[in-house]
Amino acid sequence: VQLVESGGGLAQEGGSLKLSCTASGHSVSESVMGWFRRAPGKEREFVAAISWSGGSTFYADSVKGRSTISKDDAKNTVNLEMNTLKPEDTAVYFCAADRAYRRRYIDGAYYRSFIYDYWGQGTLVTVSS
Repeated sequence: VQLVESGGGLAQEGGSLKLSCTASGHSVSESVMGWFRRAPGKEREFVAAISWSGGSTFYADSVKGRSTISKDDAKNTVNLEMNTLKPEDTAVYFCAADRAYRRRYIDGAYYRSFIYDYWGQGTLVTVSS
């Protein structure tokens, strides 16, 4: 299984960015997918997640209202669109996948890294002020 993130780079404060994560050897459409990030000098933190069906989405308070996670089943990809970027969004963003298919969790579990078995290498997002 391989998860490959793309779309990172340099963005201006207040701008937008779309991150994508393409999976190989694993079905995005049938598994819980998540995004995490690690800012310089900080621990990895949850950003967003989407249930296997796509019917439920979850966001960290820090990005809620200005981010959208979605799946593109045809491309076996999960996307994270972020708007109104802030310098504090600067981080390496990681895509993650639950190895199980069609698994449901209590809402609080989607925010936790332990439910994700596969991780990408990360893509760097730098937001300049």
